[in-house]
Amino acid sequence: MYKIADHLVAGYIPIVGEIDREIDEIEDQIFDRPTPETLGRIFTLKRALLSMRRVITPQREVLNKLARDDYVVIDPKDRVFFRDVYDHLVRLHDLNESMRDLVSGAMDSYLSVLNNRMNEVMKTLTVITTMFMPITFVTGFFGMNFFEPVAQLVTWTNRAIFTLTLCGLALVPSIMYLWMRRRTWV
Repeated sequence: MYKIADHLVAGYIPIVGEIDREIDEIEDQIFDRPTPETLGRIFTLKRALLSMRRVITPQREVLNKLARDDYVVIDPKDRVFFRDVYDHLVRLHDLNESMRDLVSGAMDSYLSVLNNRMNEVMKTLTVITTMFMPITFVTGFFGMNFFEPVAQLVTWTNRAIFTLTLCGLALVPSIMYLWMRRRTWV
């Protein structure tokens, strides 16, 4: 019985090593090039670790009983073998818990990296919108009626005002860009 239990517990060691390697790969991928598949791998690992925990925890309790309690079928001298298997299961359980923490941390990092990237995109879009907002105001205010005077606005529709307005439309976003850059917003 000891040999069967020891063989079963020893079978978890390669699985734990493979999961640990996978966690390392995911952590590297999160900061290099996170993809939606990365999130899928994280959830797969989380499920695998949860399944392993469901298997290891009851086995640990059973082997603890076999190693510590008096059973007629188990010679007191042989309890040391069951304690050995129990110790392996305790180590596996601790490894499982630490890997679950690593996977949760990886998921938090993944979400943080995505949020940071989204914030950069939002910042760029905000800067572009802010730069073109004055132009929109000016063109909306004047209605771009430069080529055909309306009512008594002949002085507002001559070539000099048109040129001045175009210069203003080019100058305002440029000044705003320089100002935002000086404030380290861009």
